[in-house]
Amino acid sequence: MLSLVVFGMVVAKSVLIPLFFAVFFAVLLSPLCGRLEDWHVPRVLSALLSLFLGIGLVVVTGIFMYTQIVGLAADAGLVEERLRSLLEDFEDLAGEYVDLDMSAFISTIPQNVISYVTDNVESLSRGVLSAASTLTGVFIIPVYVVLFLLFRDFLKEFMIRAFSNGDEARMQRLIDKVKSVVQNYILGMLIVICILAVLNSTMLWVLGVRHALFFGVFAAMLNIIPFVGPLLGSILPILYALLTMDSLLIPLLVLLGFYVIQLFESNLFTPSIVGRQVSLNPLVTLIAIFVGAQIWGLVGMILFIPASAVLKVIFDEFDSLKPYGFLLGKADLRHKKGKSKLALKVQDMSERISDKASEMISSNKAESEKESAQPSKQKTDSVS
Repeated sequence: MLSLVVFGMVVAKSVLIPLFFAVFFAVLLSPLCGRLEDWHVPRVLSALLSLFLGIGLVVVTGIFMYTQIVGLAADAGLVEERLRSLLEDFEDLAGEYVDLDMSAFISTIPQNVISYVTDNVESLSRGVLSAASTLTGVFIIPVYVVLFLLFRDFLKEFMIRAFSNGDEARMQRLIDKVKSVVQNYILGMLIVICILAVLNSTMLWVLGVRHALFFGVFAAMLNIIPFVGPLLGSILPILYALLTMDSLLIPLLVLLGFYVIQLFESNLFTPSIVGRQVSLNPLVTLIAIFVGAQIWGLVGMILFIPASAVLKVIFDEFDSLKPYGFLLGKADLRHKKGKSKLALKVQDMSERISDKASEMISSNKAESEKESAQPSKQKTDSVS
């Protein structure tokens, strides 16, 4: 059965990928659409306005990244010159200890590296455009988003009728949980990315790394792919600092800065903002990333994380599937052996913030239930 599902996902990926993205975007935009409807804006116009706002944010981000990449490309000559200087220093150092003439080999390395990058820009661009076309579906995803926003009540009623098995309240609760998880994940990840972009860019700017804004935002955006993304996002500014800065201390400080920021992200920002109920344990996250990469490529690496979080919510709702929800959930590792003091402090801070937030949510919920119960009590007294 599982093999059949995977085969179907591979064969129908051109249909499923736009649908998945449209569902996630529609769930994210549904609160805005609902708020506009509360202001007596027609549903069609509310859906279109919400969609245009989302597209506008994507376009602004794309323009910003394009302008930054153009500025970075202008430093290709500086990078080549610095790389040649480093290789000449390495040649002199090697000549002192090894009786080999490496000048002919080393002198060709910078030109070969630049030529390799230049010759593969076209193929790299085709790969990025292919991934982008798969990712967006260009025109079909916005159409899906508008339709999902227009018919969201109809689709919810269908889900209740099809899968409630007589327990409509339970199905309604499950739909609300899934919607909340998707919204918390996407919106929380956007907030975390903005925080990381500010921290990364500030750290690089303080250290004097050129194009700090681009490298900071780029590393923050890659954080959407857990474990793999932060590593890839930090490698590029470290290499750039190594090739363009005179001191070897700067790349080491950049590495240390990314490590500290990532420590706060994984132990404080993501658990507190995205929510611990969305968190998956590292084993399941890595499996989801690599399985998604094998099935849908880069898009699968991005989509399979929130999809796994949704599966966890569904599994937790049914008694027979709760063990699988436990398997997907965040492991409760009580031991603190092997962790640095900074990691322990950040983890304790995160736990205190989460406990405080849970207490506030519980108290607000109790007050709202109490307020909702008072009118019914007054009504009963008046009838008596």
